[in-house]
Amino acid sequence: MQIEVKNIYKSFKDVHAVQGISFVIPAGEFVALLGPNGAGKTTTVEMMEGLRKPDSGEIRIQGKTWQKNEKELRKIIGLSLQETRFPEKLTCRETLRLFASFFELGSERVDEVIELTDLGSKAKSLVGTLSGGQRQRLALAVSLLNRPEILFLDEPTTGLDPHSRLDLWNILKTLKDEGNTTLILTTHYMEEAESLCDRIIIIDEGKILKEGRLEDLLNENARNLDELFIQLTGGKKLLENISIV
Repeated sequence: MQIEVKNIYKSFKDVHAVQGISFVIPAGEFVALLGPNGAGKTTTVEMMEGLRKPDSGEIRIQGKTWQKNEKELRKIIGLSLQETRFPEKLTCRETLRLFASFFELGSERVDEVIELTDLGSKAKSLVGTLSGGQRQRLALAVSLLNRPEILFLDEPTTGLDPHSRLDLWNILKTLKDEGNTTLILTTHYMEEAESLCDRIIIIDEGKILKEGRLEDLLNENARNLDELFIQLTGGKKLLENISIV
């Protein structure tokens, strides 16, 4: 297994954000972590990314831990956070060249990710002039510079218009078809998880409620991911009340 999460816990004072979560992710799999706001999914991902340390439990990536192998692990992961900010007075190409230098990569790789993320027409544009969708494509381009084996995307299309969201999906589908990348995605868009991911993990109150391939999770009481999500996270009654009104 490429990623092993074993019985991890994380609390912030009196808030028990993650309570005994465990799962494994094979190489090349696209996995969606879903949950309501405050469910613990972002905290879980941040521990997987090495940005937070679990209070207890263990996370192994390719058999390695963040405590002992941080330098090695940083080389094989890419990540895009919910709000990624770049210097607004740099162009897209200058921004990518800056981050490429951290990995000792040259202009050839910068050109490759510009083409992959369809930023060619904006390569000379200042970051400050980019639309929301273009900024998200730039953030994705930065996360792909080092050819990551594992890619973490935390709500990458939140706030984007449908066209920009579809553009980002198509880029990720290209990566999926190539089969060289494992993706861990958090999102509030059920259609996004259905379209991109092989497996779904639904989290609430710091615990896994259900996980598996989408076709295995659905039944006569939950005909799609939206219905399953509402059913599991306790919103079904609320939805029915709204429908009645």
